[in-house]
Amino acid sequence: MRRLFWLSVGAGAGVYATHRVKRKVERVVQAWSPEGVAARAVTAGQSTGARLRGFAADVRVEMHAREAELREAVRMDQAPPESDGARRRVLRGRYTIIDDDKDGH
Repeated sequence: MRRLFWLSVGAGAGVYATHRVKRKVERVVQAWSPEGVAARAVTAGQSTGARLRGFAADVRVEMHAREAELREAVRMDQAPPESDGARRRVLRGRYTIIDDDKDGH
């Protein structure tokens, strides 16, 4: 009786292990079949395309923002601020006004 019990346990474990291995092998075979590889390539291509479109949109937004900053800086160079009579100098590029009596000149 004891031997029959262990024989049944071993046979059950063998059937279970064989079933699990078979399912795993079938999944691997399906994944590496031409259809499986093609399906993965299509999925990866679609997600890559979506990520690239998002990246290009972000670049365009930031490009327009930077262009606006640069245009504003150029406008600053073209029209310096009004002088209130004190001796000052305007540094080109931005309105950085330096009082001559404070910087040692």
